[in-house]
Amino acid sequence: MGDLKLTSSKFSDGEAIPEKYGYKRENVNPPLKIKGVPDSAGSLALVMDDPDAMKPAGKVWDHWVVWNIDPDTTIIKEGQAPKGATEGKNDYGENVYGGPNPPDGEHTYNFKLYALDTTLDIPSGSTKKDLEKAMMGHIIDKTKLTGTFKPI
Repeated sequence: MGDLKLTSSKFSDGEAIPEKYGYKRENVNPPLKIKGVPDSAGSLALVMDDPDAMKPAGKVWDHWVVWNIDPDTTIIKEGQAPKGATEGKNDYGENVYGGPNPPDGEHTYNFKLYALDTTLDIPSGSTKKDLEKAMMGHIIDKTKLTGTFKPI
């Protein structure tokens, strides 16, 4: 779409996510760097999910759901939700980051970042489905960072 970019200093796009970020390890989010947010953005939203969970879990597994991230945010620090943002419910039933935990081999994880033309009025604990519905018609740019993770 545009110039929006999401990177991490701990892994490159398509490469392995370090073990410490796994659910059974330190279970903290990796540091993320944001660039190229459109000037017209009112907020950002971030979703981390695992489409490879479809076979073992019967669905795409949601690991982290965050919205109303300040559009001036350039760094999401390791182990910290973006300041002032709202976290939704992941598929572990928690309103926080839930790291990779593939049960059946290597999975690919998507960190999807959206630039929105507004802030969203949905409550903490909302799901990815709720977030996607609220974002409809408000996405002005998006990008994706992928990483892989093997069972520990």
